[in-house]
Amino acid sequence: MGGRAPVDVDVVVAVGGDGWRERFLSTLRAAGLVVEEKTLDDALKSGYNVSTFRDSKSPITVDIILSREKLAKKRGKVLDLPTYFQKPEDLVLSKLRMIEATEPRERAQKDVDDVKAILKFARVDLEKVRRKAEKDGTLRILESILSQQG
Repeated sequence: MGGRAPVDVDVVVAVGGDGWRERFLSTLRAAGLVVEEKTLDDALKSGYNVSTFRDSKSPITVDIILSREKLAKKRGKVLDLPTYFQKPEDLVLSKLRMIEATEPRERAQKDVDDVKAILKFARVDLEKVRRKAEKDGTLRILESILSQQG
């Protein structure tokens, strides 16, 4: 029965300044993503600032988390290439907002699984996450995930 599971990639993008929207959409199209401007508009209107775009040639989807603030990040390497990583607390909070914004909720299972993995394998300041999740209105989602972890 095989088949390949779809892959989803999470990317955090700092946005702002004049013309950011057009540059952003143009870059997504150039990267081969299927871009529906309504997806971006809906994400911005909802306040969750998360948009999902799919690759035009593969089952890959890209969840893009838009940030108007300076990004807290850590340097690292992937495949020996320099890159930046989002701090685990910020990634958990982004995932919680993505779960909150996803309808129907069953479609958010991958993000729920991601949060569980982050909490299990990374050092996370849970009290900091709880405080920010309360402000974001996603604390009940966090508590639900924590209760599933036993």
